Amino acid sequence: MNTATTTPTTTTYTLDAGYFARRTWLDWLFALLVAAGGLFALQRYGAHMDVYEKGILLASIPAGVWLGWFWRPLMWLMLAVAVLSLGAIGLYQDGDAGGNLARADSVFLLKYFLSSQSAILWMSMLFFMSTAFYWIGMFAGGEQQTFMRIGSRVAWVAIGLALIGTMVRWYESYQIAPDIGHIPVSNLYEVFVMFCWMTALFYLYYEEQYATRALGGFVMLVVSAAVGFLLWYTVVREAHEIQPLVPALKSWWMKLHVPANFIGYGTFALAAMVAFAYLIKQQATETRWWKLAPLWLLGIVLCFEPLAFRQEVATGSSYWMVYFGVSALIVGGILLARRRIAAQLPDLTVLDDVMYKSIAVGFAFFTIATVLGALWAAEAWGGYWSWDPKETWALIVWLNYAAWLHMRLMKGLRGTMSAWWALGGLAVTTFAFLGVNMFLSGLHSYGTL
Repeated sequence: MNTATTTPTTTTYTLDAGYFARRTWLDWLFALLVAAGGLFALQRYGAHMDVYEKGILLASIPAGVWLGWFWRPLMWLMLAVAVLSLGAIGLYQDGDAGGNLARADSVFLLKYFLSSQSAILWMSMLFFMSTAFYWIGMFAGGEQQTFMRIGSRVAWVAIGLALIGTMVRWYESYQIAPDIGHIPVSNLYEVFVMFCWMTALFYLYYEEQYATRALGGFVMLVVSAAVGFLLWYTVVREAHEIQPLVPALKSWWMKLHVPANFIGYGTFALAAMVAFAYLIKQQATETRWWKLAPLWLLGIVLCFEPLAFRQEVATGSSYWMVYFGVSALIVGGILLARRRIAAQLPDLTVLDDVMYKSIAVGFAFFTIATVLGALWAAEAWGGYWSWDPKETWALIVWLNYAAWLHMRLMKGLRGTMSAWWALGGLAVTTFAFLGVNMFLSGLHSYGTL
């Protein structure tokens, strides 16, 4: 980009510094550390990788550098996760015996903070705390920014612990047995952890870009709901136990397909909660109850999610009934306090823009994930597409957001209709993500609850 300075007699043009010229010594040090780490991993573990996995590792080096340069907080996050993950792995070392998983019960830092399960439990608690701080800030008056800033920082720590837990779990799986070791994106427990940190991370990016923290309470609600499911799934199904991969998942395609998929799921969920905030702000001054009927109906639908787990409720489990009660209080409280909440939210145009950008990013990655899934299916099952229930619902999700983007870009879709559509997309996405595993069977039935 050019800049011009004009005087009465002359005009001087100055070219802005190029992309690489704008890099600081810190940027280049970070790039050096990422490259050194990637090459060390290739040298140390290359013998256990096929050519595709080596290609993924090498490609991740420039990708990691670019991400750190693109958004400086990611640089510090990656460095912190790398240092603490390597520290945790070092604590597992037991002299000449190498890694010893039994040390997770005897070494203080592993037992209470840095083993995979401890880190993920801390992540869960901190996401709940972050949600609470955001909502306290919504009603805190002059202290609003203080509480919301705390909520934001707690969310950063939770993301860091989620990533540390993921990296350490990856190491732990190989310590059980080399043929059991795998990247932890293979079952509902592991991908729920990914969904939580990925959704929160995308939100924090938009929070910084739009200089508003008022959306944090809404977005963190969907993250906290995912954490609630994760905790139930851990206790009832003992899902935190590391299990061998089924044959269909023993593929390098999984390392690409699943993360791309969950960028889509996370950003679609983010867009839906922004859409909910949009509707709350739009209806803030409405007093006629029949005009608010759609929002009340939405609240009822959200609160009756536990009916999906009616078997557990029928057998005496109180967890989902408590979940129902908390959900009802939260949704009812938001609707009753909508005028106060709406005053803290950014303009409708900002909410609409965040919604659009979230869906656009999610759609791009979901498209990539769908193509990668077809290629993986061809390798695993001999065909690119088989109309398996998971594939069918993935197509429905894709078509839903393709239509949303088409209507926005070609027909100028804005406002209430686009918000309700984005919010309804969350129901479709949730069923594709979770409902298919619960109620349908097929080639993807290894993911059942």
